[in-house]
Amino acid sequence: MSIRKDIDTRIGVERRQVILGLGAVSAAALVASPTVLRAQAPITLNGAVQFNDDHAFTKALVRFEERVKALYGKPVNFNLHKNSSLGLEKQYFEYMAQGRAVDYAIVSPAHMSTFARAAPFIDAPFVFRDVAHMGNVIKAKVLKPIEDEVERRAGVRLIGHAGGGTRNIFANKPFKNLAEMRGLKIRVQGAPIWSRTFAAAGMSPTVIAYNEVYNAIQNGVIQAGENEAAGVEAMKFFEVAPNLVLTQHAVSIRPICFSMKMLTSLPKDLQDAIVTAGAEAGEFGRQVESSEDSAKLETLEKAGRLKRIVFEERDAMKKLTDPVMAAYAREIGAEAIFGQVSGV
Repeated sequence: MSIRKDIDTRIGVERRQVILGLGAVSAAALVASPTVLRAQAPITLNGAVQFNDDHAFTKALVRFEERVKALYGKPVNFNLHKNSSLGLEKQYFEYMAQGRAVDYAIVSPAHMSTFARAAPFIDAPFVFRDVAHMGNVIKAKVLKPIEDEVERRAGVRLIGHAGGGTRNIFANKPFKNLAEMRGLKIRVQGAPIWSRTFAAAGMSPTVIAYNEVYNAIQNGVIQAGENEAAGVEAMKFFEVAPNLVLTQHAVSIRPICFSMKMLTSLPKDLQDAIVTAGAEAGEFGRQVESSEDSAKLETLEKAGRLKRIVFEERDAMKKLTDPVMAAYAREIGAEAIFGQVSGV
């Protein structure tokens, strides 16, 4: 009984399905050879994303699944949990580091800072001039030292880089210059560099969970947040903060991550397919999000849901944050990378 109980615990429903499909093999033989049962079951990979089917991140992860299947050429199942059903990106990264619940996901670099101090640098304000610059930096592999540190310390490999959305400020009041922006209570990501740069620009930044931003603005806790068009649309931030001020202060880079504990347990040809597919899906994700950015904002504005406001002092804002970024690069030992990014 203990042998049967052990087998049922380890393979459960899969065992019974295999027994039904192998009528020529006796149940007793299968019980005696549990490894045969495990060999029959296709590998299942579990993914997570905060958004629905229409979001660029979801589209990138669906492309990742399609490319893995095409490159691997053998049965492999994907189970992508959408709409924050497994929590938020911070939790996804922790799960991948622990080797449980989530095998792959798109995660903001801000959520990797606990494991790698330099990780948030690749998504900090004014690092990239525009989407094309970010793409060139990725292709030149300038960010590889940071990727290696994340893998070494967190046990999570960055297999691709999605993102590509230009980030602006959405607020419940209009403003167009630094003077009018002064003191703005704005939500920022958890990495310290975001609070430092926004404070240097004269705002009053505070860290709030992404899924709490809408209510925080509605209840007057904060006045604003910052996001790319896809996030503003998906989270309906325009309902509580209809003024979109075009600060263009950052270009989102969102790594496609994969748990090393899961990756190293897989067959070598599947590992190779995952790594290749991750890079391809990342590039696809950047193309999708960057191409959708303006169209999403235009649609929302035409529908009367938000108003785009030209920010008159972007260069001045960047000048205020430059010393903070340089000091941060020194602090985390990323001066060389900072210089290389600027030189691409």
